[in-house]
Amino acid sequence: MKIGMALSLEVSDPDSGEVSKYRSKIIDQNKQYLFINLPIDTHTDKTTFFREGTQFTAVYIGDGQSVHMFKTQAAGTYRLDNIPALAIQLPDAEQIKTIQRRRFVRVKTAVDVAVHGKNLGFTTVTQDISAGGLSIVLPTGINVKEKEILTVWLVLIMRTGEYQYIQAAAEVVRINHEKNGSRISLKFKEITNAAQQKIIRFCFDEQLKTRRKELS
Repeated sequence: MKIGMALSLEVSDPDSGEVSKYRSKIIDQNKQYLFINLPIDTHTDKTTFFREGTQFTAVYIGDGQSVHMFKTQAAGTYRLDNIPALAIQLPDAEQIKTIQRRRFVRVKTAVDVAVHGKNLGFTTVTQDISAGGLSIVLPTGINVKEKEILTVWLVLIMRTGEYQYIQAAAEVVRINHEKNGSRISLKFKEITNAAQQKIIRFCFDEQLKTRRKELS
């Protein structure tokens, strides 16, 4: 972990089990604590103060897009160069779990997608998605060719309930015909960095749903 690195924090309500999510950034550290900007609620976009002892699950993206997670707790609020900061316990190296080592995390999930190409247009759902591409269900009667370039529109429902709309150009790299239907694999050819980061965050959140139990 480095100064300036973005950090995501999750707090689970012990009664309802509801998870609240916050974003922050590391601004300093010593041998015992990480000092971070006061966390901002990703849903309300408001700064939040936490009592000492509040338990967090912290997540950050390291070198090579590796995703890491650790348990920590609030250790008090301080002022660093007149800037309010929250101190959290610095984990030991063995307490940090690597969630994903690949550059692009691929998750199996159904996302609504509209597809347009030369003389064709259809709506469908994804079978899986990553920031590098996606696999989609190919409706009956629709014909595409390998290396064909299609325009895709995706609707991502983030864990905060926010809708993110993604448009990208994608190349057909594989067509799979199976007994229960056909699907095509697409690789993004033209996509903005901002759109790619939104997909990374979406996949990251989806993966956390299945991995959080490992740390509970």
